[in-house]
Amino acid sequence: MDSTGYITLSRQSGLQREMQVVANNIANMATTGFRAEGVVFSEYVKSVDQGPSLSMGQGNIGKTSLEQGGLTQTRGTFDFAIEGDGYFVVQTPLGDRLTRAGAFTPSAEGQLVTPDGYPVLDAGRAPVFVPTGGEAIAVSADGTVSADGAPIGQMAVVKPIAPLEMIREDGVMFRADAGDEPAESARVLQGFVESSNVNPLLEMARMIDVQRAYEMGQSFLQSEDERIRAAVKTLTET
Repeated sequence: MDSTGYITLSRQSGLQREMQVVANNIANMATTGFRAEGVVFSEYVKSVDQGPSLSMGQGNIGKTSLEQGGLTQTRGTFDFAIEGDGYFVVQTPLGDRLTRAGAFTPSAEGQLVTPDGYPVLDAGRAPVFVPTGGEAIAVSADGTVSADGAPIGQMAVVKPIAPLEMIREDGVMFRADAGDEPAESARVLQGFVESSNVNPLLEMARMIDVQRAYEMGQSFLQSEDERIRAAVKTLTET
C-alpha cells in the first residue's frame, strides 16, 4: 500500500472513532447530567527524502460540549441541578471528580451520595452529611444545606480552571488535572436535574455524514487495491 492508501486508512480509523462517539451520545440522550462529546482530528506531517511530505490524520482527541442542558423538575428533595458554569464534587476511589449529574440520595450512614455510592463533597472537600430523622431539607442557591431551617453544610460547586482540558472518565464524571475554583456565579436548584445536552437531530445528521464519508473512503481503498493488484499483475507478466 502506498502513502495515499495509508493516509486514507488513517482517515477511516478517525471516522470510525467519531462514529463510536456519535453512537455513545445518542445512547445517552436520556442520561442525567450527560455532556455530549465530539472528536477533534489532528494531523501528523513527516518529511520524506526526495519526495513529498507524508500526512496522516487521527481522530483521537475528545472534545466535550459545555452547553447547558435542559432543567427537568422532579421535586425530589435530593435532586439538584446547577444553573450556569459549575460542577458538583464527588469523591471516588481514584480521587475527586466533577459532575453535573445531581440525582443524589442519603446513604445509610447519612452521607449524601451518587447512585454509585460516591460521597458528595462540601467546600472543604469532606463528605456532606444530611439528617435522616425526617427533618425538612433545603438547599440554597449557593449550595448551603439546611435542616429545619438550620444550616448544616455546603455542597462544593466549582468550575475547572481549564475546562477544555477536562478528561472524561465516566459518562458523567470528569477529571480536572489543572485544578478547579469556586463557581461564584453558578446557582444550585433543588428539586431539579439537568438533562443531557445531546441534540438528537444534530447527532443523527452527524452520523449520516460520518457514514457517507466512511463509505467514500472505503470505496477509494477498494479502488486503490484493485489498481495495485493490476499493476503487480502487469509487472509480473512482463
